[in-house]
Amino acid sequence: MSDSEALAAEAQSRGLRIGVVESLTSGKLAQTVGAGENAGDWFAGGIVAYLRDVKERLLGVDEGIDLCSARCAEQLAVGAAEVLRADVCVSTTGVGGPDAEDGHEPGTVFIGWYANGNVGSAEFHFDGEPTAVLQQTVVAAMRELAERAATNCDG
Repeated sequence: MSDSEALAAEAQSRGLRIGVVESLTSGKLAQTVGAGENAGDWFAGGIVAYLRDVKERLLGVDEGIDLCSARCAEQLAVGAAEVLRADVCVSTTGVGGPDAEDGHEPGTVFIGWYANGNVGSAEFHFDGEPTAVLQQTVVAAMRELAERAATNCDG
């Protein structure tokens, strides 16, 4: 069973609302989640936020925070979960490349999550061109969504 199928099954069986917020993946994650079976019943939606002021104003990210950090990823996930009223929400942030940004190497990615009050994040270092980094990020984020829906929610 793919992560997309697993996420759809968990969301439907547990009655979960799923959300995503993307700074790095530019809507690719939402597109992948939205392709899940009966997504109209469980996918609350996604937010794409690139500009710092949008992240701060809309999603409650701390002013001046390092936008490529675990803390930012967690704050994005919590903020989007609140806006979307999601039980489970995952965020993506990082540096897709090809160049380093703000002292972070290309391929440095943080995926944050919120799952019924549980908050956390994971750091990844992906190789390849920007399109490959984005694809690897979507795969990792889908895995996190499926895992969080299965293990961190009472449903």
